Amino acid sequence: MSELRLSSEKRLRVFSGRGYPELAEEVASDLGIAVTPTSAYDFANGEIFVRFEESVRGSDAFVIQSHAAPVNKQIMEQLIMVDALKRASAKRITVVAPFYGYARQDKKHRGREPISARLMADLFKAAGADRLMVVDLHTSQIQGFFDGPVDHLFALPLLTNYVGSKVDRNNLTIVSPDSGRVRVAERWSDLMGGCPIAFIHKTRDPRVPNEATVGRIVGDVKGRTAVVIDDMIDTAGTIVKAVDACLEAGASEVIVAATHGVLSGPASDRLKNSGATEVVMTNTLPIPEDRRFDKLTVLSIAPLLARAIREVFEDGSVTSLFDGHS
Repeated sequence: MSELRLSSEKRLRVFSGRGYPELAEEVASDLGIAVTPTSAYDFANGEIFVRFEESVRGSDAFVIQSHAAPVNKQIMEQLIMVDALKRASAKRITVVAPFYGYARQDKKHRGREPISARLMADLFKAAGADRLMVVDLHTSQIQGFFDGPVDHLFALPLLTNYVGSKVDRNNLTIVSPDSGRVRVAERWSDLMGGCPIAFIHKTRDPRVPNEATVGRIVGDVKGRTAVVIDDMIDTAGTIVKAVDACLEAGASEVIVAATHGVLSGPASDRLKNSGATEVVMTNTLPIPEDRRFDKLTVLSIAPLLARAIREVFEDGSVTSLFDGHS
């Protein structure tokens, strides 16, 4: 069956864009339903066409699309799907974007720059979205950009449970790649039994994307297992420099943990050849076989998304999913 009915006759439907259908299928399977059949294709000039193969009138619609490369195409397709659902009289439309595109453009660094993360939220609202569901935004302030409820989910328990099962928590230091992630490192520490934290002092030129200069480590990693954390890994230049800095400071082992594996360009090769013993990510973004490597571990975010979707659908509590505790 492709819908779930409650006694109130509310109807839950899951829709998938073409960007990452495997994740949508996994979420739907966890919910015990099927993804609603959809026809989607590109015209010769690149324009996108979408049509749903079943009636969606009165349904509680969840449109899953992770903003993987090519990012602009995935976003546009999701916008078109939302518009189609609105015009087909869906009762409520929730945009599920496990990886929210343009999240790094959340403020102006200099004059005459856009705030693209805000524009994204405005576009989804204009298309007809009633609600957003996202995982580990680059900055929490993006929640305020959307004029409506935002379900900001955290992969933190998933990552800490896995890493915690692999290490000696008494000999562990959580390392933030910069001072801006110290608060996240503190939350990691709380869930790992209060282990010490450290951060890497670095500088970044806002005119040069994907490049940072790593400085000294503030904190103690000597003889300890260092877990370098971040929300995303794009080209992996910064995170690999952080691994090197930990090893140079005397860390006995370095594990990398991140929610979003963007893995652009040389990222996979850099991580494979780095001094990290393991790289742990979730599957908020598709990671093709040619970008996988022996020390990469990918954890599924689908159960978290399915649980959040069910709670929203049933008007339940999702607080525990928002505060990073299970």
